[in-house]
Amino acid sequence: MAYDIRLVKLITGDLALGKWEEDERKLKDIAVIQTVPTQSGGVQMMLLPFGYPFENEITGEISLDHVMYVYKTFPDELKTKYLEASSNLTLSSPGDLQRLKNMGGPGGKPGGSGMSLIK
Repeated sequence: MAYDIRLVKLITGDLALGKWEEDERKLKDIAVIQTVPTQSGGVQMMLLPFGYPFENEITGEISLDHVMYVYKTFPDELKTKYLEASSNLTLSSPGDLQRLKNMGGPGGKPGGSGMSLIK
């Protein structure tokens, strides 16, 4: 089942990600995005359950009446991180399998000693 994941700005000013349910007029399984300053002067984004620190799971729902703005586009990486956090699964990207090309030993043939992995 494909989910319609949306990034929204709530009337409280929070940036939230969730599964858009148009027929129920709700945003479900909500996570918020917090920006955290780094020592180098930049910022990092942290994805947290909406009910944090009292809830540690990404759950809950908000009526679309509390949504002030819906972003048309946002980074796919953010969507992937949300799906990983809400499902407790790790999702692979297209390039992940190419990084494993030398795992079978020299020439990609099975039966290598595995010692080439340790340097």
